[in-house]
Amino acid sequence: MTPEMVGHAPGAGVATQPAPQPRVLLRVAHLSKTFVGTRALDDLSLQVGAGEILAVVGQNGSGKSTLVKLLAGIHQPDPGGTIEVGDGSGRLVPARDGRGLHFIHQDLGLLPTLSTTENLDLGRPLGSRWITPARRGEHVRAQRLTARFGAAIDVRAPVALLSPAERAIVAIARAMDGWEHPENVLVLDEPTTAFHRDEVARLFEAVRRVAAAGAGIIFISHRLDEVRALADRVVVLRDGRLVAEAVAGQLDDDSLVRAIVGTAVTDARPAASGSEAVVLEVDDLRGARVDGLSLRLRAGEVVGVSGVLGSGRENVNALLFGSVRRRGGRVRLGGTELAPGDVTSAIEGGAAFVPADRHRLGAVMTMSMRENLTLPALRRLRGRLGGLRLTAERAEARRWVDEVELRPPLADRPLSTFSGGNQQKVVLARWLRTNPRLLLLDEPTQGVDIGAKAAIYRLIQRAAARGTAVLVSSADAKELVSICDRVLLVERGRVVAELEGPALTETALVHAVVRADSVHQSSDRPRPEVAT
Repeated sequence: MTPEMVGHAPGAGVATQPAPQPRVLLRVAHLSKTFVGTRALDDLSLQVGAGEILAVVGQNGSGKSTLVKLLAGIHQPDPGGTIEVGDGSGRLVPARDGRGLHFIHQDLGLLPTLSTTENLDLGRPLGSRWITPARRGEHVRAQRLTARFGAAIDVRAPVALLSPAERAIVAIARAMDGWEHPENVLVLDEPTTAFHRDEVARLFEAVRRVAAAGAGIIFISHRLDEVRALADRVVVLRDGRLVAEAVAGQLDDDSLVRAIVGTAVTDARPAASGSEAVVLEVDDLRGARVDGLSLRLRAGEVVGVSGVLGSGRENVNALLFGSVRRRGGRVRLGGTELAPGDVTSAIEGGAAFVPADRHRLGAVMTMSMRENLTLPALRRLRGRLGGLRLTAERAEARRWVDEVELRPPLADRPLSTFSGGNQQKVVLARWLRTNPRLLLLDEPTQGVDIGAKAAIYRLIQRAAARGTAVLVSSADAKELVSICDRVLLVERGRVVAELEGPALTETALVHAVVRADSVHQSSDRPRPEVAT
């Protein structure tokens, strides 16, 4: 750990002279929480000042979610812990049911079919809201609330039609509505999981405006680049304890990763397999914004697919797997042609698909880890009379609990009760146990912490080492450079460039994506008429 890191555990580093603190709006002291013998949070103390943005980082299971629930009053702390908030007069008073604290969660808590005005009005007594003059006043009020964050939002349109950043701004405006004084604390819990880079910048500008008005901000995220860009200070949680804190501007990735994980995370990029056996042949693939895409994938090769949102990149894997029906083109897996929209033949041919939306498309959250793991291939676990052999299924689950480093290692626990990173490891494991020829991955580490990300990368490496061809579609340039042998750049639904070897760097990939998008935008722009 660098000298700038202030240690809170043995070996955490060298303490430095603390900078002058702003007026404290939130003070957490000796906060602990125990669940049935498990200490989820252990003697945590921290504070947030007026106008300060404090980032809280750590792996899934480090205690971040427990902290949020304690702040919100959902859980009660163990005896001895205190939470105090500012009352607007410079004093700190005991928090009551989250008063003085306001929360923006990952799902934002908005109703997508309602307008911005209606979402802002939820829970407010409005009286004659259906009388036209009153309703017009509500629209004006909603416009004023969202305009404070630099957003020009159509407040009458359904929230579902807004961009991710605009939806987040609506959630912030709702959380801040009715503040009796500006010295409140806003807690943002993983708000950018599904955001594109440009959307993140818009949200951060809105958050800075909240801080500039005198509020305190707690920003919880697993994205270290976002933490460096937004936060004034960073605290690191590991196993329920605060293990380090630092001024954000003095951080480097290596020291922060070591604090989060406890050890260094090495480069996950595998060596190219060198196999010449072609597993996947795609010619002139068309459908769902994909228009004439062709590619070849060899056994043991990890290939990335990059491109801006809307380039078609995000639809390639679903078209190949058959969960989205293609309009044209040919897909051959192991020499056998796959019929359009036929998921069954794709699975029987050795294809496996991990979609970006694991909750809706990747798993059955109400089922246990064991049931999710074995669901895609139950035949091998059936007895002579067709019944499921539970002993064999449990043995299979135990093996994969160890293989994917599941935490906690409880195979019969509902999948919904695991952290996002552990859920994703299970979704990946359910397909890896089929020993697929082709593994299709969409945003494989979206919404997971750095420790789970490293475990997922190891699973991908092992699959490639066994001869599986892996196609990874991701908006994360660093991820693609880290794990892929080569990366295909997609624009307007087709492959326009390929990076590999020494040319495959994060800088080169980002520049290539931006350049391709700029060319696309300029080619779509109407040409000016020339006066004659």
